[in-house]
Amino acid sequence: MNKEHNLKTNVFHILGWLLLFYTLSACQKQGGKDLNIEIRYFGALKEIMAGDLESRFDLLDLKNKNNIYALGAGKDLKGEIQVFNSKSSYSSARASGIEIDSTFNHKASLLIYARVPGWDSVCISGFSSLAQLEDEIFTIAESKGIDINEPFPFLLEGRPESLEWHVINWDENDKVHTHDKHKASGLSGQLNDELIQVLGFFSRNHKGVFTHHTRDSHMHFRTFDGKMAGHLDEISTSDNLYLKLPKK
Repeated sequence: MNKEHNLKTNVFHILGWLLLFYTLSACQKQGGKDLNIEIRYFGALKEIMAGDLESRFDLLDLKNKNNIYALGAGKDLKGEIQVFNSKSSYSSARASGIEIDSTFNHKASLLIYARVPGWDSVCISGFSSLAQLEDEIFTIAESKGIDINEPFPFLLEGRPESLEWHVINWDENDKVHTHDKHKASGLSGQLNDELIQVLGFFSRNHKGVFTHHTRDSHMHFRTFDGKMAGHLDEISTSDNLYLKLPKK
């Protein structure tokens, strides 16, 4: 049984590496396109910070929709929501570690989602911080004709040298909310040289709604092996990564 499990695991990692090699080697700039992507969001970070943790959205409403990309916080801040191409990876913090649930049987205090049928691709060079990455995403999106005054989703794929994360598990008895306490309430850690996929929503006009007041984006991630997912706090790498922006 262990040999069979190890064989499956090795095959999965090989396929992941082949996909990454193909995407990075084939990466090239493509022509800009006008977007027709509708982004919907439910709840707001400022409401959460004021102590309103009630359900704003039922993930079951996304279950049978195609090309869905979503992120957010679970009801009562009891987990992190990630949906990549209509596949859920809901992460919860447990005493034994991070638990990943692939069902849609969850509700959200905050949710942002978009339906994206296709993506354009570009290679991006290394960056030393999340803030630097945001600046690069903004510059590339603007150069491709994306309306940077409107929110837009993006994907990031590759092996960053460092990625800091957390999965929230809020104490319902604590009525005082801060960003640092949210990060510390559950589990947190750092990944190094892991093959990951990041989903983000970029906007310079939604601080306190679905981006933090110091950030222009909200990003979640999952590992290619499906064992880890959660909120992305910081990221840096000297290697090239693969950025995807939505096309019409």
